[in-house]
Amino acid sequence: MYKIFIRPILFLFDPEKVHHFTFRMIRMTAAIPGVKFFRKKAYCVENNKLKRNLFGLEFKNPVGLAAGFDKNAILLNQWEDFGFGFIEIGTVTPKPQSGNPKKRLFRLKKDQAIINRMGFNNDGVDVIAGRLANRQTKIIVGGNIGKNTLTGDDGAKADYITNFKTLHPHVDYFVVNVSCPNVGSLAKLQNRDFLVDLLSTLKEINRELKVEKPILLKIAPDLNQIQLDEVIEIVITSKIEGVVASNTTTSRENLKTDSQTIQKIANGGLSGKPVRDKSTEVIRYLAEKSGKAFPIIGVGGIHSADDAIEKIKAGADLVQVYTGFIYEGPGLVKQINKALIDVK
Repeated sequence: MYKIFIRPILFLFDPEKVHHFTFRMIRMTAAIPGVKFFRKKAYCVENNKLKRNLFGLEFKNPVGLAAGFDKNAILLNQWEDFGFGFIEIGTVTPKPQSGNPKKRLFRLKKDQAIINRMGFNNDGVDVIAGRLANRQTKIIVGGNIGKNTLTGDDGAKADYITNFKTLHPHVDYFVVNVSCPNVGSLAKLQNRDFLVDLLSTLKEINRELKVEKPILLKIAPDLNQIQLDEVIEIVITSKIEGVVASNTTTSRENLKTDSQTIQKIANGGLSGKPVRDKSTEVIRYLAEKSGKAFPIIGVGGIHSADDAIEKIKAGADLVQVYTGFIYEGPGLVKQINKALIDVK
C-alpha cells in the first residue's frame, strides 16, 4: 500500500517539507484512541530470538532508526510503535543552528537514494535534552553528537564535552560523529591524535558519572584499508565500546541518475542503495581485521531483509535504517525482524 499509493504522492513534493509533514501526521494521529494499538499490531514483532545484549544494554530487537531522521527527538514516544528496537537522535550540537541553506535534500529515485547537505541543523542540546527528559517510552535512545559549525578546531573538544555532559542523564549510548560530509569543518577532526584524545577524555568523564554510557564512533564509508586499520587502533586505544559503520558517502560512482542532475545537486552525502556494498565491506573489514574486538552497528543501503542479514553476516551486531525506511515504508522494519528470527 505504501509503495503503490502513499509514496508516489509524497514524492511529488519537496523532500524536506514532506519530512516535516509526515512528522506532524504521526504526532497528530498518535493522539487518536486506538492508533497506537493498531500501529503496534501492524509493525511490531515480539520474539525473544530478536533480543540483543550489547555493551550492557538489552535491545528488544536489532533494528534501529539511524541518526538524522529524528534529529530533534520529536517523535520519541512513537518510534517503538513502528517496530524499532532502538533509535538514534541528532546529530546534536551545543547551540541550535539552522544548518546549510535550502534546498539541501534531494531524492535520486532511479537509484533509490538521497543526497543531503543538511549541515547539523538541530534545536541545540538543551532543548533536545528537555525533550528526552520528558519521554514516555523505554525504547533505547542513542545520542549522536557533533560540534557547531562556527566552532573552530580549538573549541571542538569542548563542544563534544558539553553535548556529552548535557545528554548523559537522558540517553542510553553515545555516537561521536566526526565523519559527516556536510560539515566541512569536521575534516580536521578525523585525525588519530584528536580522536584518541577526545574519546579518551569522554571515557574519563564517563567514569566520573554515576552510570557509564557506551561510546561509539561513527565513520565514513569512504575510508581505505590503512584508515580502517587506524580506526581499529583508535577504538582499542581509547577503549570505547564500538563503531557505527557507516555515514553517507561523497562518491557518485555507478549511479543511474544522469550526470547533469547530479552536477546540479552538487555536494552532499549520498545514502541509500548505492552505499550498501561499500558500507558492508567496511563492516566486514573491521570485523575480520579486529577479530570482532568490538560491536558494530551497520547502516547504509538497507532496503530489504536480505540487506540487513547481509550486514549482520558481515559482522554487524545491530543495524539501522534511514533511506530504506523512506523508499520502502514502515513495513520494512517488520520484514527485517521477521526474517531475523530464522537467521542462525
